[in-house]
Amino acid sequence: MAFMNEKKDTIEGFMKKTVVVWIGALLCCALWGSAFPCIKIGYRMFSIAAEDTASQILFAGIRFTFAGILTILIGSILNHGFLLPKRQSLGKIVWLSMLQTVAQYLFFYIGLAHTTGVKSSIIEAVNVFVAILVASLLFHQEKLTAEKMIGCVIGFIGVVLVNLTKGGMDAGFSLVGEGFIFISTIAYAFSSVFLKRYSKSENPVVLSGYQFVIGGLIMSLCGWIMGGKVTGFCASSVAMLFYLALISAVAYSLWGILLKYNPVSRVAVFGFMNPVFGVVLSALLLEGEKQTVGLKSAAALVLVCAGIYIVNREKPEKTADAGERKE
Repeated sequence: MAFMNEKKDTIEGFMKKTVVVWIGALLCCALWGSAFPCIKIGYRMFSIAAEDTASQILFAGIRFTFAGILTILIGSILNHGFLLPKRQSLGKIVWLSMLQTVAQYLFFYIGLAHTTGVKSSIIEAVNVFVAILVASLLFHQEKLTAEKMIGCVIGFIGVVLVNLTKGGMDAGFSLVGEGFIFISTIAYAFSSVFLKRYSKSENPVVLSGYQFVIGGLIMSLCGWIMGGKVTGFCASSVAMLFYLALISAVAYSLWGILLKYNPVSRVAVFGFMNPVFGVVLSALLLEGEKQTVGLKSAAALVLVCAGIYIVNREKPEKTADAGERKE
């Protein structure tokens, strides 16, 4: 028992290291950022039109179901035994799947069909604020400080900057467009908080894997009922689908592990990097988007990194002699 506790403390200490949080979170964001251009490439490979929301939902459902299977298989190999959820964990898994996969992506894809990608990226970035507010004010998982909010505001400015076009940004609002994107953002923010809460007593890899399978199957069913179709399966398109599934399997599992051992604000603030990686990688991988990278993107990256640093910087601990109250 002493050995197990020592091993647990060693893992927790390692996952709390600043360099580990930065490398791990940035890897997740780079993977998620690569999903933006790769999804567009995947749509082309599977002959899914930009306005075909039903087929996009079906495609996402197939991707997430595959991601869940990969997560469970990879986790089982690393665990030297097949990962199975505990009976009392099933309710938590279903709740997570409804928030993190079904609600987030159903509302996102429908909303995206009724608004612009620029506005969607900016609204999606609000999930960082929501996650920190929910973790601090509703669940009392951490303290809400001025530094955290300042860091978030600076990072958010970077997200707005990287998404601004020459014509500026349309300020219009519709429930089915911007409203649905915002609901998607709320669902994702709550999923991060619940994932941290459940990870205290559950394996985050088990939670991620099985919630993907359940959520993916529900999305596939919804897309199929709506009339969606996915055709064009071949070696290259299946390879792209495998990569998109691997993105979710690796990124969400690692993100869940980071949330398990760190405050929500310390991890969630890295979400501002998603659109930055998305813009840069889209410029590298997609024709017609190379002009999006320049001084504006560099300035946005600086602002986002500054915001992340402010939220994550370690303050020198006061000694007990200085009158600090220990908790």
